[in-house]
Amino acid sequence: MSSPREEKPGGLAAVLTDLRAVDGALYAAVAATPTPTLDKALRRLSGAADHSKISFGIAAALALSPGRSRRAAVLGVGAVAMASACANLFGKRLVRRARPDREAARVIVDRHVPMPSSASFPSGHTASAVAFATAVGAVLPPAALPLTALACAVGYSRVHTGVHYPGDVLAGAVLGATSATAVLTLARVRAA
Repeated sequence: MSSPREEKPGGLAAVLTDLRAVDGALYAAVAATPTPTLDKALRRLSGAADHSKISFGIAAALALSPGRSRRAAVLGVGAVAMASACANLFGKRLVRRARPDREAARVIVDRHVPMPSSASFPSGHTASAVAFATAVGAVLPPAALPLTALACAVGYSRVHTGVHYPGDVLAGAVLGATSATAVLTLARVRAA
């Protein structure tokens, strides 16, 4: 008969090992699923999201209208700046997770975008896209759903193209939402 101590799971290390296994399995499942009609579009979306070009383009269009639209643009860009700084200056340097091995996972070459040299965790593309969607959506509620859908597509495109694990994207989304909340809170405090 085993003691209660032996029946306990291995603690945090065991949980992290299991989560990495699930993360790798999800990555492999995406890589193994043929999606020829989506490959080109998702590759282009992933590239268009480089350096938050999509968010900055939307912000520029919003800034053309005074009032709430302009405020949404400013807060959205502020949220992108905070999320990007947190992901790239802190998150990637602290965790230092290696990028996925696209070749080993057999990610279809037609999906490939350039493999970044930075660490994989968290996804900066996702963090920035979610931060922008969250901040703009808080100021302009009708924009929340389409921008959130766009942010989800950007996050998925990073897994589809083979440059991130799903866990990187999930962490980026949490970081983006947190960054937007911080920017919105700071804006409210300053306005009070």
